[in-house]
Amino acid sequence: MALARIQASIVKNLLKMGHLSDAQCQTIIDTDEDFSGLALESLLFEEYKISPFQVLVAKAQAFDMPPINVKNCLVNEATFSKLEQDFCRENSVMPLGFAGDCIIVAVSNPFDLETINKVKEMAGMPVSVLLGLEGAINDALRGDEEERQAVGFGDVVEALGMDFASEEDSEDDFSDEESAPIIKLGNRIIEEAYFAGASDIHIEPFETETRVRVRIDGILKHQLSMPPAASGALLARLKVMAELDIAEKRLPQDGRIQFKQFNKKGIDVDLRVATAPLNYGEGVVMRILDKQKSTLPLPALGFSEENLSRYRELITRPYGMVLHCGPTGSGKSMTLYSALNEINKVDVCIRTAEDPIEYTLPGLLQMQMQRKIGLTFATALRAFLRQDPDVILVGEIRDKETAAIAVEAALTGHMLFSTLHTNDAPTTVSRLTEMGVEPFMISASLVCVCAQRLMRRVCKSCKQVHLQTGNEAAIMQRALGWAGKVPHASEDGCPSCGGNGYKGRVGIHELMATSEELVQAINSEEEAVVLKRIAMRNGMKTLHQDCMLKVKEGLTTMEEALGAVPPDMEQYEVSEDA
Repeated sequence: MALARIQASIVKNLLKMGHLSDAQCQTIIDTDEDFSGLALESLLFEEYKISPFQVLVAKAQAFDMPPINVKNCLVNEATFSKLEQDFCRENSVMPLGFAGDCIIVAVSNPFDLETINKVKEMAGMPVSVLLGLEGAINDALRGDEEERQAVGFGDVVEALGMDFASEEDSEDDFSDEESAPIIKLGNRIIEEAYFAGASDIHIEPFETETRVRVRIDGILKHQLSMPPAASGALLARLKVMAELDIAEKRLPQDGRIQFKQFNKKGIDVDLRVATAPLNYGEGVVMRILDKQKSTLPLPALGFSEENLSRYRELITRPYGMVLHCGPTGSGKSMTLYSALNEINKVDVCIRTAEDPIEYTLPGLLQMQMQRKIGLTFATALRAFLRQDPDVILVGEIRDKETAAIAVEAALTGHMLFSTLHTNDAPTTVSRLTEMGVEPFMISASLVCVCAQRLMRRVCKSCKQVHLQTGNEAAIMQRALGWAGKVPHASEDGCPSCGGNGYKGRVGIHELMATSEELVQAINSEEEAVVLKRIAMRNGMKTLHQDCMLKVKEGLTTMEEALGAVPPDMEQYEVSEDA
């Protein structure tokens, strides 16, 4: 039989790898016992002390298939919308996720074509098969099911082992933040958010429920609802993980969770935790900081070719001030980290003052602000100026003192990067003036201002194309002097994007570099609208224009672009090559 030959091949591969002797190999091959795949694995593990990894490698060579260690894999929730959980457990099929228009599964017997065809039929899409060990697949599926029963989102009542309808004992039952169900529930919320690609987790108390929402690609999505009785212990558990004061419920608190030490799935992320007292209890927002995505190459951030080449030239200036502006969650920190990573050389000294330090980068000397002891951005800047840095990053310019010292640093031979909360690039000058910085000092120190936003990318796998008409065509024509076919998000989506029609995000940028004309206008204290006209004459593309450019390039949709940035009031001077 083919299976018997495969089993013999597995044993011989272990012999070649040096894990079995000749005698042991012959004993197994000559046995009269009818081994199933699982029985052979057990024999090799228990009697011959072969590790699961060694057996997997030998098995992969026998089947000539790519192996996967499913031990550390998390069953993908989205795939269970395509595959029945009972079917997976009965047939030892572990769903792993999607790649393009294919569903990825791990199986132990790729010769079982009936099962693979059934997967294809149930999912309604091609199947990509990886090889795993039967025992490991079964353990993973069983373990995941046990975890679902313990902390599953669909049944919180059962998860926490009590009847929420009974309010008499709720306080006693949930007072222990170290109880196993609460620990698993907290971990599960973070794990599900991480694997879904979320950037933030919101835990929000209401009168009749506590709601958990996650922000994916900038959009909040409901994840879980739980009775208010459960939220107290959950919040206490999260505070313990973030090293916050459990007893303090009247004041906001900030902390940080290093999640790697709390989970066994190898998820190496940090979470920035912020609590706040609300009318029905404490609310928590956790920002997920993925260390593997701490920086991206500048071309991956969505800069147009023109803006990218100009930005790269500007950040390599020997001195001056580079400012990034935009609301919270617009990608300012990521862009700054990527810029610093690009100029980070052995002969360049880079100091940063951050509140908090979101990512730790090699080669950067980073300082965490401590307001309680008087360590502020202004204090850090003063210290940096005495330590001979080449490049300084200040997390945010918030007040007159920080702004004044930042300008001073830029005027005394340092390259300074920072952020500011303004709507667009030209209004940044007005904001600095309001802080008390003299216009002539702004014009002398400023190198460029980059305003930015993030928009959702249209899914490549299911996007549709349509010809613009009416108002859409007029808006595009006015912005770029062009109109034609543009992408449209599918209403039903696809497995690749989880039915959303969008997957991932792309940045849009408004890069205002200083020029002689702009310097004169700043010194004359011209309004922001005048500065905008001058910058546009000197080649600046507005946020709206960059939105339209991303639509033209097929990266996003007109609906998403107009939702991110409204059309400009100013008339454009469109070049022929726009």
